[in-house]
Amino acid sequence: MKLAPIDFAILLGYFALVLGLGLFFARKARRSMLDYFLSNRSMPWWLAGTAMVATTFSADTPLAVTEMVAKNGVAGNWLWWSMLPSGMLTVFFFARLWRRAAVVTDVELTELRYSGKPAAFLRGFRAAYMGLLVNMLVMGWVNLGMSKVIAGTLGISRWPALSVCLLLTFAYTVVSGYWGVAANHGVQYLFEMGGAIVLAVVSVGAVGGIEALKARVGAAHPSGSASGTTFGSADAILSIWPAGGHPSWALPVISLAALLALNWWASWYPGAEPGGGGYVAQNMLACRDEWNSRSAALFFNVAHYALRSWPWVVTALCSLAIYGGSVRNAAGAEDPGLNYVHMMVDFLPVGLRGLMLASFAAAYTSTQATQMNWGSSYLMNDLYRRFIRRDASEGHYVLASRLATLFTLVLSIVVTIFMDQISKVWELLLTLGAGTGLVYILRWYWWRVNAWSEVSAMGAALVTSLGLRFAGASIPALDPARPEGFAANLILTTIVTTAVWLAVTFATRPEPAETLEAFYRKVRPSGGGWAPVARATGIAPPRGEIGRSFWFWLLGITAVYSIMFATGGVIFHLPRQAAIFGALLLVSATLLIYGIAREKA
Repeated sequence: MKLAPIDFAILLGYFALVLGLGLFFARKARRSMLDYFLSNRSMPWWLAGTAMVATTFSADTPLAVTEMVAKNGVAGNWLWWSMLPSGMLTVFFFARLWRRAAVVTDVELTELRYSGKPAAFLRGFRAAYMGLLVNMLVMGWVNLGMSKVIAGTLGISRWPALSVCLLLTFAYTVVSGYWGVAANHGVQYLFEMGGAIVLAVVSVGAVGGIEALKARVGAAHPSGSASGTTFGSADAILSIWPAGGHPSWALPVISLAALLALNWWASWYPGAEPGGGGYVAQNMLACRDEWNSRSAALFFNVAHYALRSWPWVVTALCSLAIYGGSVRNAAGAEDPGLNYVHMMVDFLPVGLRGLMLASFAAAYTSTQATQMNWGSSYLMNDLYRRFIRRDASEGHYVLASRLATLFTLVLSIVVTIFMDQISKVWELLLTLGAGTGLVYILRWYWWRVNAWSEVSAMGAALVTSLGLRFAGASIPALDPARPEGFAANLILTTIVTTAVWLAVTFATRPEPAETLEAFYRKVRPSGGGWAPVARATGIAPPRGEIGRSFWFWLLGITAVYSIMFATGGVIFHLPRQAAIFGALLLVSATLLIYGIAREKA
């Protein structure tokens, strides 16, 4: 793809803007570790929410969405759409609790909630697990996505250009800390959404309009794809549910059932952690107060699912109509996600090419900046400061935090070398965390959960999921590359993990009364699960809060899914779908807004 001077000007303008914002906030980041990682708890809801959604708007995601659509149609997106109920749990059950906890990282909560050597071990183990293993996987797949864009659009070796992007991201992240990261997220989100919408509009024009897209896309999917799925009509591809006349659709139905019944509450996944956590918790902890914390989480879930889905899906469908679903990368492996890049190269005019590359640069830098800062927060706050240097100056910790950021950058490059397809890593993380979600939810609402509950859940999930993946090499029903195998892995891992951590919980002693009472006084969780502790402290939990939060949760899920599917009905000229979900949106949004207003009053 050839770039004109205007394209280069747009790209250079973007990088100059983010570097300038980073330098502007450099002075604040030097003051303390709390400034460096949490902007001194001063963020408004709209900036914290934008920071969350900009982080998830990474360079790899549109390629992964294109891959899902090519394999399983629009319904393939349930791999990530199914996590909305988990996100809404965070909004209405956990956002205020996180802000009350006032920790620096979500891992630090372990020594607030638990006590003694088990709590210390859990904190250190989770810090290493999250800051090294999980964070490196995420940064690796983001590097992989950006490298595919660079190679596919500019026709150059991926590493030189990727190194430039990484170093620029590192420069403003390490200089400004989360002050500059969050401020840049506001700018980056505008580039990200703008580029995605522009490419979707250009793609629809290239295919000849929506009706032409519907006419062409039904015959575009090849028989015998990697997913085993064959589409017989445009209706099957455009359906938001696995549907159609072909028997192979039974396999995605199995996966969807597992995702909707188990995945959202049972599995830990970055950005949609049951009970909150990760960079979502980081942004809630950085907010000014509890109200801003919950509002930020609500805005994030609306923007994450309802606003950003369709531009990617529309472009993916257009690419399927034009190129088909069987695309191979330079190594000869099937990689339909590259179709998204081909749409950029083949159809964007001069000027919009620079905007689209700037959009990908924004998506890439927003995610990597957060991952660098968030990952190094574990290494610093929960490993170095907790176990190695406990009484150093704030200046020392800021310098060490910057070195930790550099360390995460280097490791992410190493991990990238061993990756090939993005969605495979998504599925790996989903199964690695299967079954752990319930313990992260109940630790807030049930006094009996202890440190060994979490330790055993993580260990059981890791051993079981890896064992099942190994067994899948010889047992097709357990092969995670197949939809029914993925569903079986998810279900079996969840069952085993839940059984293990519940057994361990009742076989070990509860946390000491003084630890439980201190946690209860500070966080003030509601519900009957803390009844013995509430009686001991003399502090009664808020009446009706659990029921009210549950009602808001249902309304929030309904409203966001209704926005998504009503919008899809409008885009694809499906009046019945648009009308049904439009009506659901009107009712659910009205009741939710009214309920929140009454609660605040």
